[in-house]
This record gives sequence, C-alpha cells and structure tokens, in this order.
Amino acid sequence: MTAIKHALQRDIFTPNDERLLGIVNVCKAGKKKKNCFLCATVTTERPVQVKVVKVKKSDKGDFYKRQQTWELRDLTEVDAKDASKENPEFDLHFEKVYRWLASSTAEKNSFISCIWKLNQRYLRKKVEFVNVSSQLLEELPKAEESVPSGESQSVAGGDEDALDDYQELSTREEQDIESMMEMCEYAISNAEAFAEQLSKELQVLDGANIQSIMASEKQVNILMQLLDEALAEVDTIEGKLSSYEEMLQSVKEQMDQISQSNRLIQISNTNNGKLLDEIQFLVNYMDLSKGHIRALQDGDLTSPKGIEACINASEALLQCMNVALRPGHEKLMAVTQQQLLFAELRDTFARRLTNHLNNVFVHQGHDQSSTLSQHTAELTLPKHSPLHRDLLRYAKLMEWLKNTHREKYEGLSRTYVDYMSRLYEREIKDFFEVAKIKMAGTTKEAKGKFATLPRKESALKQETESLHGSSGKLTGSTSSLNKLTVQGSNSRRSQSSSLLDMGNMSASDLDVADRTKFDKIFEQVLSELEPLCLAEQDFISKFFKLQQHPTVTPPLAQVNLNIIHISYVVKDMVRLMMNKIFQSIETELNSLIALGDKIDSFNSLYMLVKMSHHVTTLGNVLVTVKRNFDKCISGQIRQMEEVKISKKSKVGILLFVAGFEEFAELAETIFRNAERRGDLDKAYVKLIRAVFMNVEKVANESQKTPRDVVMMENFHHIFSTLSRLKISCLDAERREAKHKYTDHLQSYVINSLGQPLEKLNHFFEGVEARVAQGVREEEVSYQLAFNKQELRKVIKEYPGKEVKKGLDNLYKKVDKHLCEEESLLQVVWHSMQDEFIRQYKHFEDLIGRCYPGSGITMEFTIQDMLEYFSSIAQSH
Repeated sequence: MTAIKHALQRDIFTPNDERLLGIVNVCKAGKKKKNCFLCATVTTERPVQVKVVKVKKSDKGDFYKRQQTWELRDLTEVDAKDASKENPEFDLHFEKVYRWLASSTAEKNSFISCIWKLNQRYLRKKVEFVNVSSQLLEELPKAEESVPSGESQSVAGGDEDALDDYQELSTREEQDIESMMEMCEYAISNAEAFAEQLSKELQVLDGANIQSIMASEKQVNILMQLLDEALAEVDTIEGKLSSYEEMLQSVKEQMDQISQSNRLIQISNTNNGKLLDEIQFLVNYMDLSKGHIRALQDGDLTSPKGIEACINASEALLQCMNVALRPGHEKLMAVTQQQLLFAELRDTFARRLTNHLNNVFVHQGHDQSSTLSQHTAELTLPKHSPLHRDLLRYAKLMEWLKNTHREKYEGLSRTYVDYMSRLYEREIKDFFEVAKIKMAGTTKEAKGKFATLPRKESALKQETESLHGSSGKLTGSTSSLNKLTVQGSNSRRSQSSSLLDMGNMSASDLDVADRTKFDKIFEQVLSELEPLCLAEQDFISKFFKLQQHPTVTPPLAQVNLNIIHISYVVKDMVRLMMNKIFQSIETELNSLIALGDKIDSFNSLYMLVKMSHHVTTLGNVLVTVKRNFDKCISGQIRQMEEVKISKKSKVGILLFVAGFEEFAELAETIFRNAERRGDLDKAYVKLIRAVFMNVEKVANESQKTPRDVVMMENFHHIFSTLSRLKISCLDAERREAKHKYTDHLQSYVINSLGQPLEKLNHFFEGVEARVAQGVREEEVSYQLAFNKQELRKVIKEYPGKEVKKGLDNLYKKVDKHLCEEESLLQVVWHSMQDEFIRQYKHFEDLIGRCYPGSGITMEFTIQDMLEYFSSIAQSH
C-alpha cells in the first residue's frame, strides 16, 4: 500500500498541488466490480481545501486516473456499520449515500480516523460519525504525539506555522553595535559590566542635553527682538502702497472711458460689414439672368441646343428657389417679389415640359411601324434604343420636374407606362406567336399566313390556339396531353426503350433533333426577352432618376413573374413600372412553357436549365417550369409502378432500368455546369429509389426467371450505369447496387450449384450435424448412416462423367435464365466454378478429418473439374 500511495502522490496529486493523507482500497458494496481507491487529500495552497477522491486503474491497467471528487464539506455522515465488531463495510453520505467495502477493517478504520482528524481540523460544520468506536476517535491526540513534527505539520495542513514578529537590524545599527563592543573588550565576556557602562554613558548624555536646552534661552530672546523690528518695517511699506493705489485709481477711470469709445466704433464697423454681406448675398443668389428667363419661357424643347439651354436655366432657377434665406430676408419686399417671379417661371416651364413629353409618349405608344413581319425568320424583338437615346436627353429635366412638381412628374410616369405597355404588349404577343409556330415546326406555312392576313384573324393565331389552347389553360390532364400531334416528327421515331417512353408524351415520337430545335428556340426567346427587359429597366432608372446610388452599377435585373426583380439599389417604383409595362410576359411565357411541356415532357429539363442560365430568379414562371419538371419525374415513377411483365418469357433488363440510363445520359448532357443542378440531384434520388423498389417488386413477381437472376442482372446494369456516368449524388446508390448485384450473384450460384452433387451435399451436411451434436470427428465413421460404406456408395453415384453431365445441364439452365444484353453468363459460370472447387475442398477436408486412413477419395479431381467447366463453356 505504501508503494501505491507513493505512486498516487507522484502521478495524480502532486501535479494538482495536493497532499495525500489517507487511502483505502474499496469496491462498491454488493457489486462485483474492479477495486478502486478512496483518497483523503488537502491542497498545499491556502485556503486549504479538503477532498475525497476516487481513483481507479485505467482499462489497460498501466496507470491510475482520477474518476470522481467530493468536497469534505459536503460530507454529512460517516457510517462504520458496527462499532463493536470488525466489519469492512462503511457508508459515506454526500448528496447521496455511497456504500463501500474496504479490503480490510484496518484500512477502513485508518481512513475513517483520517477523515475525523481532517474534519476536526478544518471544518466548522462537523461531520456526524455513526457506529464508530470512541476509542478510534480518541486516538487522534496520541497519534499526533507519536508523529514527528514534520509529519504532524503535514497532516495539519501547515496552519500553525506562523512566526513571531521580528525586526532585523539595519546595516548602520549593526556597525554601531560592533564598534561599541570593540571599545569594550569585556562586552562579550562580562555582559553585566558592559550594560552598566552603557547605562552610565546614557546618564551623561541626558545631562548634556539638558544643559544645551538651558543655554539656548539667550538665543531665543535675540530672535524675538528681530521679529519685532521686522513687523515695524512691514507697517511702513503698507502705508506707501496705499498712497500708490490712490494715484492709480484716477488713471484707471480715464482708461475705461477710452475703451468704451473704441468698442462703440468697432460695433459700428461690424454692423456695416454685415449689412454689406447680406446685400451681396441677395444679389448673388437671388438674381436670374435674362437668358435663363427666356429659355424657361420660350426655349426650344426639340433641338439638342435648346434642351441644353433649358437644362441650364432650370438648374439656375432651382438654385435660386432653394437658396437658404437668413432670418429676416423674407420680410424684404425685393426678396418677396423675386420669389413670386421664380414660382411663376417654374410653373410655366413645368407645363411646357410636361405637355411636350406627353406628346412624345403618346406618339410612341401609337407607333405601328414596329412589327414582327420582318423579324419572323430570325425570331427577334424590335429594339427601342433610339427612343431611349432621344428621351435620355430630357433626364436632367425629369429630375428637375421630380424635385419641383412631383404631381406632374408622377403623371408623366403613368403616361409613359400606359402607352409603352401597349407597345410592348403588341410586340411580345407577336413574338411569342412566331416562337410557338417555330416550336411546332410549321414556321414556313405560318409565316405566309401571317404576312397576308390581319393579325387578329390570322391563321397564325388559329394554328397556335389549336396547338396549345388559350393561355392560362395549358396544364391539362395527362390524357389530353397525349392527344397532341406534332407536324414533321412522324417520320422520325426513336427505337429506344427508355424512361422517355413513359412521359406524358410518347418520347419515341421525338428524336434528338427535335429536342435540340426546342432548346434553341427557347434559348432564343429568353435571349431576346432578357436584354429587352434590362434595357427598359436601365432606361427607366436613368430617365426617371430612380437610382439611390448613381455611382454604383446595379446588378443584373431579374425577370420574375411579377416580371422584373430589381436589386436593392433600385427603388420599388422601377419594379412597379416594369410590372405594368411587361405585364403580358407572364401569360405568354407560361403559354410557351406549357406548349413545350405538351410537345415533350422532358423539355422541362431544357427550360429549367435555360431559365437558370439567363436569370437568377424567375418567380412564378420558374415555379411553373419546376412544377413541370417535378410532374415529369412523378410520371416516370408512376409508370415504373404500373409496369407489367410477361409470365412466359424471361425478364432480362427491365425497360425502366434501361430507361433510367438514357434519362441520366440526357440529363447529364443538359445539366452540365447548370445552376439548377440541385433539382436534378433530388430527382435522381427519387428515380433511383423508385427503380430499386420496382426491380425488387418485379423480381418477387417473376415466375419464368428466378428472383436472384432478375436482381443480379438489373442491379449489375444499374451499377455499370452509375459507375460510367459518375453522378456524385448517387454514390451511395452505386455502392448499394454493387452490393445487391454481388449478393444475388452469390445466392444464385449457391442455390443453382447444389443440384449436381445433391446427395453428396446431404451426406456431408449430416456429418457436420453429428459433429455439431458432440460426436468426435474420428468417431463419425462408426455411425450407421455415415460409415465408410455409405460414403463410398454416395461417392460412386457421382463419377466424373455424371458430374460433367450435371454441369452441362446446369450451364444450359443458367443460359436460359440469363439475358444476352448484360453478358453475365461467363461471370456466373466462373463463380460457379469457384464455388464448386470450394465445396470439393470442403468435402475432401471432411473425409480427411472424419475418415482418417480410409483411403476414400472423390472419383474426380480439381483438375478434372476445371476441364469440365472449360470444355462446357467452349462447347456452348
């Protein structure tokens, strides 16, 4: 125990500045667990803290570690269980009761004694000791007497090591004492004589002090006489100072009069200067030149030079009107007259400017020159940059109008929005009609009709309405979508069996060229719309001065289906104006999206990617495209669930498994580097889980093809597809597919291979069963049903010729089960060879262990088996 105590002190308590005073080896009472140690410790620093620490060995057993600590002040009771008999059990009552069993009664008593001593020494609140003999508690004084002083102080914690007060001599005092003692040779040998001599010298010094005090009385009297003379001189000086002060008082009065006169002169000069400044200020800031007045009243608003003159005049007028008048200026008649003149000029010019711009907006709104008849081949929208360029010359005047006549400014904004919305509505509607005809493959026919008939009754409109119905009703049922026929695609048929065959439209009616055509048309539509909207937004922001920070270039505006989403540096008014101007885009774009979804539900993949490339958020339009995309994925899953298999033919690679491969190839091509990749990844997960579930469903329902074959072939195909395409979000599914393929390959091999050696398998299963029941291996041959004769009889039933025949039949059966597309026959056959060899070696091992020395062997060797498998594979 001493070695353990030393180790605990060194490794655990010394690093924590603690001393170990008591230790006991214990385990929990009533439980069989590893022993531990309870240690009583005190800290080496003050204030002293007393603790009970539980220490146990680590799991590896190479060092000790502190497991639990309790403060001794939290201990309320120590129960030794029995005071009269030796009993190693004891309880410590902290926040709960801990029951311990010591390794010996002596260790227990020693530990309880240590706790009692620490309690008496350090705690005000005394712990209650129950069932502890009084003799044990009375041993403390005796024990302390027997303990050496150093150890007693260690247990006590060093509380009584306070020293008596002591003041060390200074160096000067030490030197004086040494010199005094050197003068008396007997200072050390005869201390009494030395002390007597010191006493005599002290008396002599006291007498000298008294005589010195008495001799100084004469000097004090002389000092008092000198002080009286000094006081007399002070009185004389004070009289002279009083006379000087009376003389200076008359001079001070004269200087005050001069200062007052100078101050009045300075105030007069200051007032004259301020008056001159006020006059100069009014002349400089309240005067408008005659040229500016003429420009405001009659300036030309059509020529660049006249517009520039009006801009300069309006800015000068605004400066005059906004000048900050000082207090009192408004009471001056000249100032009032100038203000009335400025207000009249402002109103006159505001009316002229408003009427002129109104006429420009109305003329542009009724302009019929911009038509799509000349743009049908290119599918482009008319550009409005010339109008914007002409109107931007008035931008500064619009800013002036905004600051001076808010009502007229807002009226002009409403007029612009009203007439431009009509213009854009005509252009956008014609643009989308041509896009729909191009999308449906009837461009040439529609173009001729469009050029010869009025727009409202044109065959173009009739054709598009027959294709996609009225806008807003383009999300019909699946049955109505299946009725759509696309001209020009009947001659092109896809022969693949894929997921594309299970959408709302039969994808076999469309080929890659059809989808490429749609993708280009939709891309062109977005490419035309986006710059149109951006240009209009930029013009509105500049012309109507709606930018909060003109020096900061706003990020790309996004078309949403409120139509435009404006970034944070542009006021809401721009968004509201854009919504009204382009209110027809939402309807037309939704109509086009619905038509594309009707033609081929997988067009939603192209639309989702293209819209993400062109804009950041698309509002309701993006929601519509995303909804079509989700509907497409749901349609594929529904078709998987409804798939039926033939009961008379083998299953092979399921259509939806091959279809998922084609879908993934198409999607990876479309979504390469796309911003909406996350939507495709979510769709992948849904589809692959549906594929997994329905492969298992078909495998369970298959009657012609074994379940393991269906699972093995299809999951092998899935694994190959995912490994080739490297779709990162499906890594877990790729590993799962490989695992399922491997498991079912092994299961199929084991189940099929048990048939050629069925009796031999049964025989050795019985042998293993006897061994498992406790029969010794060398005694199995004495069992009647498993003796050597029975073994030879079973082995003779499987000569090499019969084994080869059975394997040949097995090969044919496997060949009937497996499909040619996946080419797994050789893989399965090789696995069966490995399994056969494993079983053969297992049989040989059992014969060697259970029939030692019998000389019994199989009638064919491993080399024979390899030749059988090879020749059978080559013959077929």
